[in-house]
Amino acid sequence: MTYNKRIFGAAIVKAINSNYNADFSGQPRTLPDGTVYATDKAFKYAVKNYLKDVYLEKENVFVFKKLDKEFAPLTLEKAYESMFNKAVKDEKKDTIAKNLLSAIDIRFFGMTFAPKGTGIKDKNISIHGSVQINHGINIWSENNIYSEQILSPYGNPTKKKGEDGEEQSKQATTLGRQSKLQEGHYLHHFSVNPQNLHEVVKLAGEGAQNLTTADITKLKEAMSCGVTWYDSASKAGSENEALIWIELKEGSKLVLPNLTQLVEMKEEKSDGKVVLDCDMLKTKIEEFNNEIDSVEILWNQASLKLENEPEMAKIIDL
Repeated sequence: MTYNKRIFGAAIVKAINSNYNADFSGQPRTLPDGTVYATDKAFKYAVKNYLKDVYLEKENVFVFKKLDKEFAPLTLEKAYESMFNKAVKDEKKDTIAKNLLSAIDIRFFGMTFAPKGTGIKDKNISIHGSVQINHGINIWSENNIYSEQILSPYGNPTKKKGEDGEEQSKQATTLGRQSKLQEGHYLHHFSVNPQNLHEVVKLAGEGAQNLTTADITKLKEAMSCGVTWYDSASKAGSENEALIWIELKEGSKLVLPNLTQLVEMKEEKSDGKVVLDCDMLKTKIEEFNNEIDSVEILWNQASLKLENEPEMAKIIDL
């Protein structure tokens, strides 16, 4: 069933002694004022990874690193051929659009399909995804980053001269440093607008996959647990903490402000838990109650307390 409503919301990711989204130097990303943040790509990656793992047999996930037999990343053209069993040069533009829309991550996040090669530049397609996610800003009062050295368990074949002038082999070496955030609570604002797919669905023609109610169910599921699902050495300690999900009535033209402006995390904890004050969000929802179909707040009650949640909100434990 085609999904036609719009959604506004926020996803909060908790990071304790973790590096949820590192920059190219391995440091947690920071704004000029020192506030820690994460790119939208970090959250999208967690969502796509969850969909790839959990719905492997039911859904195509296209925009994800794929490797050849020599463990080298596939080119865009090879990735297309690998998934759809047809070379880009042999496909019509509307067929390419239809195939790309069969991938759930493209229906969500879109992509720029710009293959390289003779005779295929006219097959470029820009797909504006239905789901738009903002950078995640740390809404916790502190931004404490620390680094630690990592020691290799192996001998280093590099030779160096000792005090007696003789060459000696190093027995072990420090590989480098890893940096982590002591505690952070990243808030990603997001919106869902199915109309963003209108043009590419029109291009793809009859039989093109549009955004469905089943897609939205999977999106909510992946947004509420995708970060917790994905685990690595650096991201251990990064978990989904809350998901605010505001579904508008069909046909509503309401535009809600960024939810970073409508919720506030208090500076002090209560019983060891951070406190999320939803008072401004509650006021905004009451103001536009006739435009809103439903409000859900999914939260991890082990680490978070809610205050002043909207009366119409359905509160669900993660």
